[in-house]
Amino acid sequence: MEGGRIVAVIGGGAAGFFAALSAAEHHPHAQVVLFEKSNKLLAKVKVSGGGRCNVTHACFSPAPLAKNYPRGGKQLKRAFAQFHAEHTVDWFTSRGVPLKTEEDGRMFPEANTSQAIIDCLMQEARRAGVDIRLQQPVHAITPLADNPGFAINGEHYDHVIVATGGSPKSAGFDWLRALGHTIAEPVPSLFTFNMPGESVTARMGLVVPQAIVRIQGTKLSHQGPVLITHWGMSGPAVLKLSAWGARELQQRGYQFHIQVNWIGMVNENEALHTMAEALPAILRKKIANACPWDLPRKFWSHLIEKAGIAPDTLWQDLGKKARNKLMDHLLNDVYTVSGKTTFKEEFVTCGGVALAEVDFKTMQSRVAPGLYFAGEVLDVDGITGGFNFQAAWTTGFVAGQLN
Repeated sequence: MEGGRIVAVIGGGAAGFFAALSAAEHHPHAQVVLFEKSNKLLAKVKVSGGGRCNVTHACFSPAPLAKNYPRGGKQLKRAFAQFHAEHTVDWFTSRGVPLKTEEDGRMFPEANTSQAIIDCLMQEARRAGVDIRLQQPVHAITPLADNPGFAINGEHYDHVIVATGGSPKSAGFDWLRALGHTIAEPVPSLFTFNMPGESVTARMGLVVPQAIVRIQGTKLSHQGPVLITHWGMSGPAVLKLSAWGARELQQRGYQFHIQVNWIGMVNENEALHTMAEALPAILRKKIANACPWDLPRKFWSHLIEKAGIAPDTLWQDLGKKARNKLMDHLLNDVYTVSGKTTFKEEFVTCGGVALAEVDFKTMQSRVAPGLYFAGEVLDVDGITGGFNFQAAWTTGFVAGQLN
């Protein structure tokens, strides 16, 4: 790029910030201006992962990595070929912020605080000379009639990278529609299930490690840990299910039934075999004190109660009818979901700029040349576990090359 070129990046979140740094790195003679409408930068980075920042996921090959995106995975493969999770790890590590991998594959800064990521990004922005303009909302992106480029807030920019996020209230979608882009309606993804009428909420704080959660009337199903909350259910299995079913669940008005297999054994015979193996040692024990499966004791009590079995019943006295009822609750427990809970600071959406209108090798618009995209403004979203941040780093890096 020639010297004197000016690049505008709109949005001071992870994707916008990384796009600005990438533009400054790849085009050192360009002037890079970052617009942020609020007085806060990297707000989601700050709060994500309980304040630790789940930077990425330990999945270091583009094809498997792309499978963690309910929308946009196929397109992201082209971008991941240029910058994926391993590149993210190298980028931060080479700048003094090593990352660590947890058992479930999530990666966090070794410092265990999101501030380490924020400080690193801010330091790089200062070093690269990025012009950060806080509390400067963009009102429109206007193509120039007489030469390539765009007008923003009365100034001329040769290239514009839009990273305004996926909030339905984002003004960015209005500008992009005006430029001829199609916007898939943004709806929530990664949300928890509200169950106001279910007694299971009394067991809040418990985690069942290997449940299979299925949404009745659909093919949607996911296995993993389920967290019982005071409003319903959360945890990786529920959050992943909400991501893959984001559009369908929105169409159902977030009113549906889930069927839960609490022990993760799809075959009933396998569950019965496990029980049969345990029985000789527990026959004379109270059922409440001896669970043959891997379940928290207090949650086991909930299932016993739901099956109508007295907790001081001995295993040897448990009749066939009661045993079948208990097995049914273990493998086919049904709950009514009425509503959802999303966390404002970590809000993730399904929807955004139509994927067919973006070249994922460059992140450039196919509708308005010179316009690029990064992050959740696209109809791209990942499941929980660091995948949404990885999409932000990747699309930001590729967009910033301005190819």
